[in-house]
Amino acid sequence: MKSISLHLFLLSISIAVFSSCKSDKKAEQFEEAASALEEGVKEPSNVIDIITRSMEFQSVDTITSGWNTFKYQNLSNETHFFLMDKYPEGKNVTHTLEEVAPVFEEGMKLINEGKSEEGFAAFGKLPKWFGDIVFSGGSGLIGPKNTAVTTIHLEPGYYIMECYVKMPNGMFHTSMGMAKPIIVTTEDSGNTPPEPTINITVSNENGIVYDKAITKGKHVFSVFYKEQKHHENFMQHDVNLVRLEANASVEELEKWMDWSDPKGLITPVPQGTTFLGGVNDMPAGRTGYFYADLNPGRYAFISEVPNSRIKGLLKEFEVKD
Repeated sequence: MKSISLHLFLLSISIAVFSSCKSDKKAEQFEEAASALEEGVKEPSNVIDIITRSMEFQSVDTITSGWNTFKYQNLSNETHFFLMDKYPEGKNVTHTLEEVAPVFEEGMKLINEGKSEEGFAAFGKLPKWFGDIVFSGGSGLIGPKNTAVTTIHLEPGYYIMECYVKMPNGMFHTSMGMAKPIIVTTEDSGNTPPEPTINITVSNENGIVYDKAITKGKHVFSVFYKEQKHHENFMQHDVNLVRLEANASVEELEKWMDWSDPKGLITPVPQGTTFLGGVNDMPAGRTGYFYADLNPGRYAFISEVPNSRIKGLLKEFEVKD
């Protein structure tokens, strides 16, 4: 009897030790995987720097074509983004300021006065060439004192780098100086896109879809625009990453993302939200990339379109510790 008891005792110890070793091994493997992920995701050194201190883009005036990574440091006190608009031949920033900006200001003024129908009708005054602009990607919205790192592919041509977030009085940042000409040369950068850790696909039918659980730490997100379309506010799909604190209202965030709403895309951002970058809109079939270092907490991907949740263009997720 004693020998059986001793045997069971020794067996129980063996099981405990085995289980402990197994758990330790799993923990070790998890830590190694996390460490490998963090070591594998490093910000590229070959970047084009953009800095905003107030209402401007400080950057070079000429860049090579092909793949380029932009490091956008928002040192201002407001949320911004940058979008690269490829202009049709013969058009430049002067045409924007003279023929486009006044139309948007007129339309927005009427919308702010509660005259939405008249406001949208005013956009009919936009010049015909405006429809030939190719929106070619850029960063998602990025909060004050934060940095967005975004990789996009650019064809040679004349571009305007812009931000159309609105001032508290409703005036677009483009009218305040955030419309910078950029020449993209025929010389290829020779760069290649980064290796993603998470793949996002955006489509008309399914909205924003990602291929695996999003863990804490450093990530490179690829954003593939399978399809594109213009929504009620003329915007196409884009992807913005936002951190949500306990006091954040997703309903307020969804409404704020629609620039055509008098209180949409206007300073200040909704309470409890911090924007962390993303990939701005680009034509169907193209892919952009963005970097993010995520702490445990609540987040969302969201597009600048009305009723984003029912369109699948607002997806909440949690990053666990």
